[in-house]
Amino acid sequence: MFNITLRSTSRLSIRSSNNANNVLISDAKSRAMAAMALSPTLSRTMSTMADEPKSASAWKREFRDRLSDSRAASLLGGGERRIEAQHSKGKLTARERINLLFDDGTFREYDTLKGHRCNEFGMEKTQHPGDGVITGHGLINSRPVYAFSQDFTVFGGSLSETNAEKILKVMDKAMKMGCPVIGLNDSGGARIQEGVDSLAGYADVFQQNVMASGVIPQISVVMGPCAGGAVYSPAMTDFIFMVENSSYMFVTGPDVVKTVTNETVTQEELGGAKTHTETSGVAHRSFQNDVSCLKAVRKIFDYLPLSNDKESLPWKEPTDDPDRLCPALVHLVPDDPNVPYDMTAVVKQIVDHGDLFEIMPEFAKNIVTGFARMEGRTVGVVANNPSTLAGCLDIDASVKAARFVRFCDAFNIPLLTFVDVPGFLPGTDQEYNGIIRHGAKLLFAYAEATVPKVTVITRKAYGGAYDVMSSKHLRGDCNYSWPGGEIAVMGAKGAVEIIFRGKDVEKETDNYTERFANPMVAAQRGFIDDIIDPEETRRIICDDLRMLESKKLENPPRKHSNIPL
Repeated sequence: MFNITLRSTSRLSIRSSNNANNVLISDAKSRAMAAMALSPTLSRTMSTMADEPKSASAWKREFRDRLSDSRAASLLGGGERRIEAQHSKGKLTARERINLLFDDGTFREYDTLKGHRCNEFGMEKTQHPGDGVITGHGLINSRPVYAFSQDFTVFGGSLSETNAEKILKVMDKAMKMGCPVIGLNDSGGARIQEGVDSLAGYADVFQQNVMASGVIPQISVVMGPCAGGAVYSPAMTDFIFMVENSSYMFVTGPDVVKTVTNETVTQEELGGAKTHTETSGVAHRSFQNDVSCLKAVRKIFDYLPLSNDKESLPWKEPTDDPDRLCPALVHLVPDDPNVPYDMTAVVKQIVDHGDLFEIMPEFAKNIVTGFARMEGRTVGVVANNPSTLAGCLDIDASVKAARFVRFCDAFNIPLLTFVDVPGFLPGTDQEYNGIIRHGAKLLFAYAEATVPKVTVITRKAYGGAYDVMSSKHLRGDCNYSWPGGEIAVMGAKGAVEIIFRGKDVEKETDNYTERFANPMVAAQRGFIDDIIDPEETRRIICDDLRMLESKKLENPPRKHSNIPL
């Protein structure tokens, strides 16, 4: 913001200087005309000078002045008044966001002078250099990344033909260079004056999103309006972050909803950050303001590889002992399978420095997904959470975890899975809405994944959910259980009631518990590799991941798989 103000001031100073020069030139002309009246010879000389063509240096001097003005206009976006309007809403400008996102002085901008080509509805009379989107590349924590930032102060950040060309250029460069791309979205949608040209621009961006999927990480940051067809570009990227109370996403706005369904709903209720992070699952995280949101983008970027090239996986010098024991784990998980506990506390005991960056923490809380490090290397964590719905898998949890598993597999990030699951959530609501189809997504994602997979059963692993949660049968590399693990078709009481039809329930429950409510049978069958002491978990996982670095596994050749969408 301060840079913009300073540049704006310097531009005003230049104009003031030019005005002063104009006054001096005017005075000089007056004096010259007076002299010409007194001297015919001087008059003829001045007339000849006026008729002489400008020199090449004069033309270039004028061009440099115009260029300086255009660059200054590009820095100002839609002008001081619109910048103030943006600030009054608690929002940063597109350029301020770029300055916060990148390491100081590393951002290199492209196409600062590019303008729209529209001549309809008087658009040719209004030009803003840059045309409402800032594009370029720079460094985040010394690692390269490409980005674009829509400028709401210029035509409401609307997408034009040339605006789309600028976005496509950075996406194309990002794919060629093998670098992530980050989009800062703050746009009123398609530029209506350009008609189908604007729609074509959106379609081109969508196509590039698809081509980049699984090749480079794509992060969308919604920091203002994002409505209509514009929502589908963020929807196809890997992660969506939103800003509370100032950003929203929806296909049709409140007015259309009111007209069609007679429902009265606000923009925030229909497509605000709370709606999409807690109810719809469209967005992955939300933040109070632009600054905290951009800080989080920098943090998640630290965990991500630059591309699907395995060599681009980030690594930090380990400062947490890989052989560190975790004695707290002995007490964090209750022996009683019906007593809830928070699985995130378990995970944080095991990963480096207890640092877990959760993905979708407010959606489907019965499963935890997020990034962490083990011995300085990024890992993806998936864990049932018994503190919500007893850790059952339901539709939302299955979809949430499946997409995360597929992202990790696409970008060569090892998977750590912590299992405490009593099964799939029963009920007509789940069945009618397709728990079979959605549950199969998570099964499919784990089965298809070829990255290193390490699984730890902390307590329950019942029924089909045991199979789904990265079991040995789905090509799990290292599968363990703690001594309190229970691997069975179902809990003892339910099993006994079915097998013995209500006879000698108490006695047979004890027998069933002794026989099956422990991990011994699974260990004897080789379905788990070992029964391990909880406090040894970190050491064992770190050792496994070291060994699995050279893992090579390929799926059969095919055009693509057909996951049950």
